[in-house]
Amino acid sequence: MSSFTLKMFLATMTVAAMTTAAVAQADLINFDLHVNPKFAACLGAPGGPTPTAHVTVKRGKLNDTLTIEGDNIKPHLAFDMFTVERSSLLFDGTADPAFTNFGMAWYQSDLQASSQGSFTTNIKTILLDQIFGFDPDASLSPTNSFHVGFWFNDPNDANVNGCTFDITKPTPFNGEHKAGPVAMISVPDNHTNLGPLCTNPNTGTNPPSCNP
Repeated sequence: MSSFTLKMFLATMTVAAMTTAAVAQADLINFDLHVNPKFAACLGAPGGPTPTAHVTVKRGKLNDTLTIEGDNIKPHLAFDMFTVERSSLLFDGTADPAFTNFGMAWYQSDLQASSQGSFTTNIKTILLDQIFGFDPDASLSPTNSFHVGFWFNDPNDANVNGCTFDITKPTPFNGEHKAGPVAMISVPDNHTNLGPLCTNPNTGTNPPSCNP
């Protein structure tokens, strides 16, 4: 191989590596949350369009910025947003029959629907590829929480319009640890089973992990 050919080869490999790195770790992502099918009737206005929630996350130098926008929500409902380790839904938005619990969960923000049934909230924290928690006292090693979801703040709001929720058994997903069920949540990737906050999956591990 001539010196010129070698230089061209190395330059091509460098560009390819830079392109791969740029593709592997996204600086801006968008994804939708999916309605918990069991509580769809009490999440939206009766007879109204299907509730929607869209998330945008922009990577920053010190932390990331997440914007969540909800529409077609029953007016004035209050929610609590968390990042969690696991989703209760499959990649197609249907309930996961093997689901047991959400795993690691971090309280991120309150959400409040307006009189028009919409909300927009921003948070700034570590999110993309690196969000994790650990607890040596509980022998919990560093655990990522790559899913985003929000829960009914008031259990009674999930027990109307044909929805059935046992209000004597609230979930811990609010500041008082007396919340209702999950209302909307992200779904896992069909191939890696990782949540959308992982932009750089490592498919060489079993199960797939996320490259920080």
